[in-house]
Amino acid sequence: MEQGSKMSLGRNFRISRPSEERKFLMPRSQGFPELKNDTFLRAAWGEDTDYTPVWCMRQAGRYLPEFRETRAAQDFFSTCRSPEACCELTLQPLRRFPLDAAIIFSDILVVPQALGMEVTMVPGKGPSFPEPLREERDLERLRDPASVASELGYVFQAITLTRQRLAGRVPLIGFAGAPWTLMTYMIEGGSSSTMAQAKRWLYQKPQASHQLLHILTDALVPYLVGQVAAGAQALQLFESHAGHLGPQLFSQFALPYIRDVSKRVKARLQEAGLAPVPMIIFAKDGHFALEELAQAGYEVVGLDWTVAPEKARERVGKTVTLQGNLDPCALYASEEEIGRLVQQMLDDFGPQRYIANLGHGLYPDMDPEHVGAFVDAVHRHSRLLRQN
Repeated sequence: MEQGSKMSLGRNFRISRPSEERKFLMPRSQGFPELKNDTFLRAAWGEDTDYTPVWCMRQAGRYLPEFRETRAAQDFFSTCRSPEACCELTLQPLRRFPLDAAIIFSDILVVPQALGMEVTMVPGKGPSFPEPLREERDLERLRDPASVASELGYVFQAITLTRQRLAGRVPLIGFAGAPWTLMTYMIEGGSSSTMAQAKRWLYQKPQASHQLLHILTDALVPYLVGQVAAGAQALQLFESHAGHLGPQLFSQFALPYIRDVSKRVKARLQEAGLAPVPMIIFAKDGHFALEELAQAGYEVVGLDWTVAPEKARERVGKTVTLQGNLDPCALYASEEEIGRLVQQMLDDFGPQRYIANLGHGLYPDMDPEHVGAFVDAVHRHSRLLRQN
């Protein structure tokens, strides 16, 4: 990595930094191929783009026959621990669609695993923790959060391998789950429609809740920094269970840690002599906290499909890029209707400071042809929008 006075620029990094300066700051020791399409990164930093970049949450997934074929013989978390498999799954959608970013194939629950909790993926049910956290003393079972990054070396290996094999085609996104979302799984023992057990902790064990959220934050910071060191060119934090909290609980138990992750990751990147990367916060159903999220230290705020683009822009202002937010179920519509819906979405968001995406991830029964129609419609209509 480049060290010294050049890196002192990191603390004063602004969204408006020219692309050339960022290229100068990029780490070079891995010998990564030169990036050919930086449209996603430029949009994330708030720079003008010739068209609207697009990628899809869960773009590497079961809707692709080749994904199901690759995954058929392996346990889910065994796949996550195989850099070769993760690389292959990450690249599969890029072979089909002209997406503007790749996101590494992994799972947010590798962090609780690295903290010493057993997690299995049960077919038809989802993640399962045989021994979830129930009492405050259960926190003593968790490993030192400082050891998490070393436990997750397989993720870093997958990122480096994928970055090499992308050959500079598009940027690679790394990610993690936000502390509150990880906490819900660790206490609930899996998915839940109410998060009643996790929320019980917030009301009955607020001190222990904050202790757990601090542990998770301490684990996430080096993990995310390690992803950048390994080759990730952007980071997304998933607060997937924001909607289970109202404004008060969110501001007390989620937002402070979302802010802390961003602040500490940026500081650690500078200390490590690594170039800044844009960070995305996606808080599903967190529409009640849009203004706070826009000021939480992230360059991009992801929106789910329940938020009106124009109102979101009014609320967050012009200092952040917005990402989203087509209803994933819109991809069940005809290709012609998908084109119409995309055009409306692009008109509502406007041509700049915007990254097209779905308002949540792709579902397993979606037609890949309709995913392709979505991507093509974004590129086509966004170019027309800039001409008019």
